[in-house]
Amino acid sequence: MSTSLFDTIKLGTHTLNNRVVMPPMTRSRASQPGDVANQMMASYYAQRASAGLIVAEGTQISPMGKGYAWTPGIYSDEQIAGWKQVTEAVHVKGGTIFAQLWHVGRVTHPDNINGEQPISSSAIKAENVKVFIDNGSDEPGFVDVATPREMSQQDIDEVIQQFRQAALNAIAAGFDGIELHAANGYLINQFIDSESNQRKDQYGGSLANRLRFLDEVVAAMVDAIGAERVGVRLAPLTTLNGTVDAKPEETYTAAAALLNKHNIVYLHIAEVDWDDAPETPKAFKQALRKAFKGVLIYAGRYKADSAKLAIEEGLADMIGFGRPFVANPDLPARLEHGYPLAEHDPNSLFGGGEKGLTDYPSYKA
Repeated sequence: MSTSLFDTIKLGTHTLNNRVVMPPMTRSRASQPGDVANQMMASYYAQRASAGLIVAEGTQISPMGKGYAWTPGIYSDEQIAGWKQVTEAVHVKGGTIFAQLWHVGRVTHPDNINGEQPISSSAIKAENVKVFIDNGSDEPGFVDVATPREMSQQDIDEVIQQFRQAALNAIAAGFDGIELHAANGYLINQFIDSESNQRKDQYGGSLANRLRFLDEVVAAMVDAIGAERVGVRLAPLTTLNGTVDAKPEETYTAAAALLNKHNIVYLHIAEVDWDDAPETPKAFKQALRKAFKGVLIYAGRYKADSAKLAIEEGLADMIGFGRPFVANPDLPARLEHGYPLAEHDPNSLFGGGEKGLTDYPSYKA
């Protein structure tokens, strides 16, 4: 079999050992209080350091950016120190790790953000969307999100500065770079998609206006840490967390072209990955490839053969495998040698301790 998935690749100043990406997956195991990355998380990521690139789980850039209980932050000194344990453990194993920086916008509940009202592009509630809360008195569980308030210009300026500072904090914590989470219905996505953005100012209406917030956030982060350390994740066709765009192919081809102007190091496309989801049209993938000249990563329902094909056809440079990495810490070796994949336990994905996080073994023949 061709080893294209297992060839080295340049990513900015890094030469990665292979083209297998561990994409960001929320596991909700940060230490409380304070949402601090910990030694358990360091072990988990270090076990998976044979990935060409690890993108760590979504990490909030501010207390207001938090959508779910027990997810880590990167705005306090304690949080930066916590992440240092993680990045050092991965680097000892020869791995490369980027931080995924997120602000969830309206995909939250006051119990997760110190009793505040969530913020978004517009004052539109995400319908049929639930988030996980732990308010300290009731039993932790899922609740409906709250209606957000529309962000003022001051709010927008403040969040751009928080993204900029979070990028600097990530480098201080030893990350090799950052991935901006502009996908899956979170704050940046709430500005991009037509149905969640009803603004009447320079951030709403036309496609150029809806892409303005993305543009300004990326510009701030590139200015802070350099384009070779900034990646962006988009999810053109998913309708997760209630964000829908009327013309996704047009919108996201334009987003890719915009990001190309910033010379960011990679663009990470999250494809729809539930079982009977529609495929991303090949013509759309070709349009994205034409619009964006950096490293292009896709993540979705890939297996070894479909990943290999995507790279051989030139549509992708690297492929992310999400859930398979949960139960297969040595996933690149299993894919390369055709070893069977272990199944993960869905009940231990979120919250809890080492069980279901660090206790999955490597393959033994």
